[in-house]
Order: sequence, then C-alpha cells, then structure tokens
Amino acid sequence: MTVTEEQYLQAQTDLPHTGDSDTVIPVQVQIEKIADRQRQITAKIQIPHPVAQVWKVLTNYEALPEFIPNLAKSRMLEHPTGGIRLEQIGSQRLLNFNFCARVVLDLEEYFPKEINFRMIEGDFKAYSGSWCLEPYFLGENTGTELCYTLNVWAKMTMPIAIIERRMSKDLQSNLLAIFHRVHQLSVEG
Repeated sequence: MTVTEEQYLQAQTDLPHTGDSDTVIPVQVQIEKIADRQRQITAKIQIPHPVAQVWKVLTNYEALPEFIPNLAKSRMLEHPTGGIRLEQIGSQRLLNFNFCARVVLDLEEYFPKEINFRMIEGDFKAYSGSWCLEPYFLGENTGTELCYTLNVWAKMTMPIAIIERRMSKDLQSNLLAIFHRVHQLSVEG
C-alpha cells in the first residue's frame, strides 16, 4: 500500500449490516501521509439518527470501553482549568504480542457540531483530531454524518506501516460500534 497519496479504503467483503435488513453500512477511511512518521486518518459513516443521539453516545466518555473494540479504558481526569481531560488506553494483539497505547487527551466540545482533542501526555509524539457531526436528511427524518479525523505522529519505536493499517481497521470498527450503540439506545429508549 503506497502512502504517498490519499487512499480510500472500504472493505468489500464481510461488511457489517444494520441487523434490521440487508443494508450494508459503509465506512469510508482515508489515509494521508503528512510526513515520514505522521499520518492523517479520516473515517466517515452515516448514522440514521439525530445528531443529539450520536453526541450523547460520543460524550459518555467513561462508557466508551463498553462497546468500542480494543478500548480497554476511558476515564475522566481532573483538568487544572476545569476543562475536559480524558485518559484512554487501547489494547490489542498485534503480530503475536500485546500492544497497549495510552493517551491523556484534553477535549473541547462545541455542541452539536464538533469535539476536538489533543494529546497532552502519552505513547505517541503527537495525537490530535476531532469528531464532526453534520445532519443529513432521510425523507422526513434526520441522520448524522459522523466524521473522525486523527493526526498521529508515531515514535521511532513504533512501526508506522503497522500502526497505519491497524488504525484504519480500528477506525472502521469504532465507527460501526458507535452506529450500533446509537441504534441500540434508540430501540431501548
């Protein structure tokens, strides 16, 4: 896979379904090489529920490990100026060894449009990005186009090609997990 140009990745087989029908849920993933060890990864999905419902799932930070694959921990920390500070630990098996990455993020919420985050401490040289929520119309109903953009700068000890592939797959899984969580809560609620 060449990383000198933008790439659009979309799984062609075994795409998850909504569970209600045979509708395939597409997740678009784009990887852009910013510099030698820096990547910008963007993933998008359309969720057939209002922005407020998606926002509620995204901002329930401590509940995220209940449904986000490979997110072992997500907990609120005290912020020195009263903002939002979050510690997250991702854990998964890569090439027959367990890989864990920890980040402490400062977040800024701009309801209902955007959540920005940046790493203040962690296992990467840099890690920042945003969640963007845009309404779209489904006949008389509204849905949400959810876009996640991540800028990551890997340390020299981390093989960037493996991280790039893994994050691309993880973002696809994470957006699908959010899709299903929003749907599940709307059915239960």
